[in-house]
Amino acid sequence: MSKDQGLKSKNAPHSQGEYDVYSTFQSHEPEFDYLKSLEIEEKINKIKWLPQQNAAHSLLSTNDKTIKLWKITERDKRPEGYNLKDEEGKLKDLSTVTSLQVPVLKPMDLMVEVSPRRVFANGHTYHINSISVNSDCETYMSADDLRINLWHLAVTDRSFNIVDIKPANMEDLTEVITASEFHPHHCNLFVYSSSKGSLRLCDMRAAALCDKHAKLFEEPEDPSNRSFFSEITSSVSDVKFSHSGRYMLTRDYLTVKVWDLNMEARPIETYQVHDYLRSKLCSLYENDCIFDKFECAWNGTASVIMTGAYNNFFRMFDRNTKRDVTLEASRESSKPRAVLKPRRVCVGGKRRRDDISVDSLDFSKKILHTAWHPAENIIAIAATNNLYIFQDKVNSEMH
Repeated sequence: MSKDQGLKSKNAPHSQGEYDVYSTFQSHEPEFDYLKSLEIEEKINKIKWLPQQNAAHSLLSTNDKTIKLWKITERDKRPEGYNLKDEEGKLKDLSTVTSLQVPVLKPMDLMVEVSPRRVFANGHTYHINSISVNSDCETYMSADDLRINLWHLAVTDRSFNIVDIKPANMEDLTEVITASEFHPHHCNLFVYSSSKGSLRLCDMRAAALCDKHAKLFEEPEDPSNRSFFSEITSSVSDVKFSHSGRYMLTRDYLTVKVWDLNMEARPIETYQVHDYLRSKLCSLYENDCIFDKFECAWNGTASVIMTGAYNNFFRMFDRNTKRDVTLEASRESSKPRAVLKPRRVCVGGKRRRDDISVDSLDFSKKILHTAWHPAENIIAIAATNNLYIFQDKVNSEMH
């Protein structure tokens, strides 16, 4: 994710698939921690929009250590006709003012103003991996490898530690926190995932420190799929509540899973994202790709789920029809009105004409970040340093 942030232009109608940069601003600068002799990168780890309260937009952005609250406003009119100021804004000589006039608002070119409202610093010892805004619109939480903190949006100098899994002796450490999210409707509930593949649902009404979870979601390991890399591939890289709050979607290295909040024993659905990579895990471990953290996303009705893969491929799974499709984000597919063609990865044996061999996949081209419009079939795909926005065809089934 870039250190700069861009927003879509309101003047570009999405019905025609035309998008332009709305605004760009620098969120974080490189810093240096003199106590630990560590350089803190400006790279943004997460961005979260706040529910809109007025004409302005607000968002939270975080790098490894510092969270910032930004306000984004528009100006398309400017006041003219001041009594005490000239056109350049300088004060007039009062002796020259002989009459009074009412200032008027004149149209001007759209100006987008971005201003920092709050800086939330010094809350984390380890690298921040996720932030989530609460449904009460007053608080949010931030998680690092071992702790989760609860912040009030109006208070920057203190936060409350609500989860702490750091052992007394760091040699006893067996798992870390990988992601966390608030429930979309119940402000007291949140979930966090771990590197062991488990999910813990916590209730802040039970205790101030939520070390004891309300529910533990964990799937028993299948002995037939056990391998040297199982502990790495089972680590959950992303967790998302459905819009209704009834289900949770998780992504690990090889699969996406749908969990029902009422059933802890196992997921109700499991989808293989790129099962053809099981034979490649050794080389993926050597080039560190096995540690890549892929995100996942629901569509507006929670009937289709989406996640990224390698070679600039992304996957969609229809929960009702059980159909799945592999699509590619590329320069060719980003031309106006271009139709995305399904792609297929072939492991061996006979190949169709458009099939791509698993041996020729480009692991440097990966789609880690994906997003789905909450109400419409518009998706955003971040492929390396390119952002692709695709829109569903009218009356099409999946893409």
